[in-house]
Amino acid sequence: MKIEAKELSKIYGEGESLVTALDRVSLQIMPGDFISITGPSGSGKSTLLHLLSGLDQPTSGRLTYDDKDIYSLSDRERSALRRRSIGFVFQQFHLLPVLTARENILMPLLLDKRQPDEAYLEQLSKLLGIGGRLTHLPHELSGGQQQRVAIARALITQPDVIFADEPTGNLDSKSGGEVMEILGKVHEKMGKTIVIITHDSRVAGMANRQFSIVDGVLAQKAAQKWSLR
Repeated sequence: MKIEAKELSKIYGEGESLVTALDRVSLQIMPGDFISITGPSGSGKSTLLHLLSGLDQPTSGRLTYDDKDIYSLSDRERSALRRRSIGFVFQQFHLLPVLTARENILMPLLLDKRQPDEAYLEQLSKLLGIGGRLTHLPHELSGGQQQRVAIARALITQPDVIFADEPTGNLDSKSGGEVMEILGKVHEKMGKTIVIITHDSRVAGMANRQFSIVDGVLAQKAAQKWSLR
């Protein structure tokens, strides 16, 4: 799926309290891209991610998925698009504490009234190294294991693109490195498009295309490849 943002802006308030959170950002995301976006707190990273994924609407500009303007869709249609085509990974794991790892992973399918593909779930569990943890509740898992479950949940619908918002922000360096290696495998072995926002230059350096954002203005950087090994 090709995603193209054209002159996206997001403005809050008016008059003296007006804040331009995002300033005419244009970005093309091609199938198989691995993109990182870095920037200081308040730079517009999360705002951009929310707009690119259809969680929020821009003040101006256009966003197309395979040449279809997603803001021309109804809220219900956009929600269905997100459930079926987009996977989200957040800094907070957002696992339901009363559900097992397996039940948390399958939740997006149940919400969409779809039956799980057991073979695919087994493949994900093996890739993410959580096969022996599926019957555990979140509080019985380490932070790194919880984030792996969250990644499996993002992948269970077999989405076209994964949007990750500071996925290592709540983890120690070792667990964070393991999670990023897993996202690297998801990109390489599963061919998933990944867009990640991060403060960590090592994490950003794993991406093939690297951008920075300051005061709502996006700029591409020369790629500097890092390895977390």
